[in-house]
Amino acid sequence: MEPIEKIVAKQLLDVNAVKLDAEHPFTWASGWKSPIYCDNRKILSYPEARKIVYEAFVKIIQEHFKEVDVIAGVATGAIAYGILVAEAMGKPFVYVRPKPKDHGTGAQIEGNLPKGARVVVVEDLISTGGSSLSAVDCLQKSGAVVLGMVAIFTYNFIKSRRAFEYANVELYTLSHYEVLLEQALECNYIRKEDLEMLRQWRINPESWGK
Repeated sequence: MEPIEKIVAKQLLDVNAVKLDAEHPFTWASGWKSPIYCDNRKILSYPEARKIVYEAFVKIIQEHFKEVDVIAGVATGAIAYGILVAEAMGKPFVYVRPKPKDHGTGAQIEGNLPKGARVVVVEDLISTGGSSLSAVDCLQKSGAVVLGMVAIFTYNFIKSRRAFEYANVELYTLSHYEVLLEQALECNYIRKEDLEMLRQWRINPESWGK
């Protein structure tokens, strides 16, 4: 059987979750310019791909975070995946907003999160790591014990790796940028001459395209 990194990368390409356009780069929320954009929410529309993802998450959590009490999803991209994982494992689910809502109770965490609950965070994508780790910080400030995080895909930036190391958050991803490039080349989604540009972008994304 193929490794999960390769299987998930193929699924991302098959459902057109990955877009590549060096001439008209995408602008991320961070302000970075990027020749590639990965929208993992596309997977939700494809039952087979969706099942591969949440079953892989469950396997990782059962192997590395056996004592988990609650599954938490990061809004909005990982809410659905978190619910699928929680349902498969028979665990409670909560989700974390980017900021407290400006009405009602003003909650940032939606759902019931007991003090001291051991939580695994589900994320769809790791780019800089900022929003993902903000969710972890919110959970910890609410009294949860965050065991770690699982995500579908990471660009594997140096900045994000350092951020997770500094925050002491254990991270497991189903696939990553280098494997995605290998699969994209194999299925003729990109050309061999695109590889160097795409690899250089990952090394220095802050200044690419300026």
